[in-house]
Amino acid sequence: MTDTPNPGTEGTEEAAESASPQYSPDELANKGQQGDASKADVNLDLVLDIPVDVSLRVGSTDISIRDLVSLVEGSVIALDQDAGAAMDVLVNGTLIAHGEIVVIDDRFGVRLTDVVTPTERIENLN
Repeated sequence: MTDTPNPGTEGTEEAAESASPQYSPDELANKGQQGDASKADVNLDLVLDIPVDVSLRVGSTDISIRDLVSLVEGSVIALDQDAGAAMDVLVNGTLIAHGEIVVIDDRFGVRLTDVVTPTERIENLN
């Protein structure tokens, strides 16, 4: 675990109080495998009820404004993804998994086929 102080507040009591601990994905995984003493460090119950935006990305394409304004009902836009390829599952804009569309009781859903590891998520942020 490493503490990173806020820039410009070194040496003050505010820096010690406001600096939050920073954990790497490996440290978080190890905390879950250790005993009850470490569970007090990371309390996930504090964030479990926070709503997040989950979206599915079927594909994308670049289009000129000229082509965009000429779109009418019935127009078709070709995407860069194959028809059988897995969709991207994004949480608050961050890729967390890949999946496929399923239909359950006349409603659409997504079956996750591959979950992105925390390390891969961090690498994709850069």
